[in-house]
Amino acid sequence: MTTVLDPVKAPASLKPAINPWVIALTVTLATFMELLDTSIANVSLPYIAGGLGRSFDEVTWILTTYLVANAVVLPMSAWLSRVFGRKNYYMACVALFTITSLFCGIAPSLNIMLIARVLQGIGGGGLAPVEQAILVDTFPPAKRASAFALYTVAIVTAPAIGPVLGGWITDNYNWRWVFLINIPIGILSLFLTHRFVHDPPSFKAERATVRSSGKLRIDYIGISLIALGSASLELFLDRGQIDDWFGSSFISSMFVIALICWSIAIFWEWRHNDPIIDLHLLANRNFAIASVFYFTFGFGLFATTTMIPQILQSLYGYRAIDAGLVLGPGAFVITLLAPVGAQLVQRGIIHPRVLIGISLVTVAASMIYDSGFNLQTNYSHYAWARAFQGLGYAFFFVPLSVIAYSQLRPDQNNRASSLTNLFRNWGGSFGIAFITAVSERRQNFHQSVMGANLTNSSAHLQESVRSTAAYLAQHGYSKTDSLRASYLYYYTQLEHQTKLLAFMDCFRMIGWLTLAVTPLVLLIRHFKVGGKPSVNH
Repeated sequence: MTTVLDPVKAPASLKPAINPWVIALTVTLATFMELLDTSIANVSLPYIAGGLGRSFDEVTWILTTYLVANAVVLPMSAWLSRVFGRKNYYMACVALFTITSLFCGIAPSLNIMLIARVLQGIGGGGLAPVEQAILVDTFPPAKRASAFALYTVAIVTAPAIGPVLGGWITDNYNWRWVFLINIPIGILSLFLTHRFVHDPPSFKAERATVRSSGKLRIDYIGISLIALGSASLELFLDRGQIDDWFGSSFISSMFVIALICWSIAIFWEWRHNDPIIDLHLLANRNFAIASVFYFTFGFGLFATTTMIPQILQSLYGYRAIDAGLVLGPGAFVITLLAPVGAQLVQRGIIHPRVLIGISLVTVAASMIYDSGFNLQTNYSHYAWARAFQGLGYAFFFVPLSVIAYSQLRPDQNNRASSLTNLFRNWGGSFGIAFITAVSERRQNFHQSVMGANLTNSSAHLQESVRSTAAYLAQHGYSKTDSLRASYLYYYTQLEHQTKLLAFMDCFRMIGWLTLAVTPLVLLIRHFKVGGKPSVNH
């Protein structure tokens, strides 16, 4: 029987024949492409609706089906890569994503488009977790921080530039190119992956041992529970606000199914000998705390990436592409400073625990700063505020990844990558659902309060209405039309003010949430950066 490599000693013998940065860039290429697709189609939906002859509400399922399929596959990616081989599974995901991008681009009807998006989501769901596992196994512990910096740039920049790129493509070419641009990138990724990426010896040995011992058994119950629970949870979060949350029997059913399936799945997976998702990893304190931070990271990042363009488009009259450009400074700061954070960690200048604490406080401060804006705030203020937020996130993800893997054995890395990406994905989904639900409810609250204090008997309001009506009458409006237009103008101002206040409340809540989890930094067990994990963990 083949001798199994000692998992603790295995990384020392893993010396790739090529530069590890070639591998890192290769796997980041496809992940960037997949994360770009989570947001690039958003601004193109009206054009897609017109091109396919369907209503806007119907084409929003183009986003939902992708996210649902993505959520189903993501937690199972570690198990699937172990069954089929990491490289084989990764290339299959890239190939499926690329082929279905073609079908999305040439889809003649919405039904074909939705089928293609489901398959595209299945292919895309395995890319980010597998890339993270590949990076962990390719780079020794002492140099992982730099690799995580590259990964940070990809997962932060791609969703941010998606709306900008999608808007530019749609305005200058055709909405179909939003999907077709994936094809050359996918082909290049397949070629580079085939040429440079290989499964590490310890991973091959583990697979060979499991297969030869006959212990590889498909956990049909676990797969079914996780798939159904993930799909239901994503549908609940993505469609809840559209369908009035618990006022809809469909959304209520999705919530109940998700709750039941995940409750049973947690119990089942915890007791299973070969689980689809290894929940025992959460018994490791550092990994459990890192998982909370991954959720917080996804929550804040995706919530604000969704909210800022909404604010600028609905309240300031920005075009989609201009609103997207406001996100650019944040992505630029992260791209510029994430490698600096990696060097601070690798050289032992600042311990990851300290750096992540500083980052959390910075992110929280940026959110609270954002909550003070008003309708006179201009582009530069929003851009600088996003850069301030980027300053926090630039030094957040790298030390977080180092902490997550600090006390795990090398043979646990593959399964850990699925869980960390699952928590990040859940954070993003909950963050977007939070924005859509809370902003509407807070707007109703502010409108009721302001409306109660701004009645028709208000002398100041009546004077303003008469003054505006007189101005309009001087410019060609009839007396009746000028009065009606004047009231409409002030009602619109009221609506804009209350909507802005609601969004500012959301910023404030995210800031306080980020501060609330910050004390968890004190519970992180001390470890030596680049050191070997304890066998006890």
